[in-house]
Amino acid sequence: MPTLRDIRRKIAAVKKTQQITRAMNMVASAKLKGAQERMNSFRPYAEKYAEVGRSVAQRVEPDAHPLLVRREIRRVGILLLTADRGLCGSFNTNLITRAEKEAKSRIGRGQEVCFFMVGRKGRDFFRRQKADIRSAYVDNRRITYDLAAKVADDVITAYVQEEVDEVLLIYSKFINVAVQRPQVVSLLPFVLPEQEAPGGVDYLYEPAPQLLLEAILPEQVRVQVFAALLENNTSEQAARMTAMDNASRNCKEMIDRLTLVYNKTRQAAITKELMDIVGGAEALKKK
Repeated sequence: MPTLRDIRRKIAAVKKTQQITRAMNMVASAKLKGAQERMNSFRPYAEKYAEVGRSVAQRVEPDAHPLLVRREIRRVGILLLTADRGLCGSFNTNLITRAEKEAKSRIGRGQEVCFFMVGRKGRDFFRRQKADIRSAYVDNRRITYDLAAKVADDVITAYVQEEVDEVLLIYSKFINVAVQRPQVVSLLPFVLPEQEAPGGVDYLYEPAPQLLLEAILPEQVRVQVFAALLENNTSEQAARMTAMDNASRNCKEMIDRLTLVYNKTRQAAITKELMDIVGGAEALKKK
C-alpha cells in the first residue's frame, strides 16, 4: 500500500503536469486564432487563382505546358505535410497512416513511391521505414509563402524532369476545432475539369494563353501548396488545443482520485493510531 508521502508526491507531480497542459492549451488557442484568420483570408484568393488557371488551361492543347502533360504512371511522388512537434493527439498519426496506406496501394500496383516532406514527424517516421525521401523541410516555426514556393518548386522540378509521373498532396483539412480530416489530392499533373461549367465567364487574354500558362501554372502549384500548409497548420493547432484540454481534464480527475486515496489512507492511519492508543490504555487498566 502506498504511503502518504508517496501519494502526496504523485499529487504534486500531476499538478505540475496540469499546469503545463493548461499553458499549452492557452498557447495553442492563441495560435489557432491567428492561423484560422490567415487560412480564411487566403482561401478566396486560392479559389479564384485556381479558377483562372483552369480557364486558361482549357483553351490550349494538353501538351502546351509540361505541367499539363499526362504520362504513364510508373513513379509517384507524395508530398506529405505533418507537424514538427507532437502533443497534438492523433493529428500526425492520421496523416502518416494515410500516406503509408496510399504508398502501399501504389506499390501494390507496381509503381515506385518517393516522398517530399514538410514536418519532422513525417520525415522521422518514413526515414525509419527506409523510404525514398527526396526533400524534407523541418523546424518551420512560421508558415510562409517562401516555404511553399520552395516545396512547390521541388515537386515541379521532379515532375518536369520526369523523375515522377504524378504528385499527390496529403494534408489535414480544417473542418472545425473538433474535426480535422486527412486529404489526398492530385497536385500534378494539373487536373482540368472534363468540361467547362455552363454559364462560365469567357475572358480575353493578353498575351496568348500559352504564354500566360508559363507563369500561371507554376504559381498555381505554389498557391495550392501554401493553402494546404495553412490548412494543415490550423488543423495542428486545433488538434493540440483539444488534446491539451483533454489532458488537463484527465489531470484533474487523477488529482481527485489520488486525493480520495490520500484521505482514505490518512483516515486509516489515524484510526489505527487511535486503536493502538485505546488498546494501550485498556492494557494499563487491567494492570
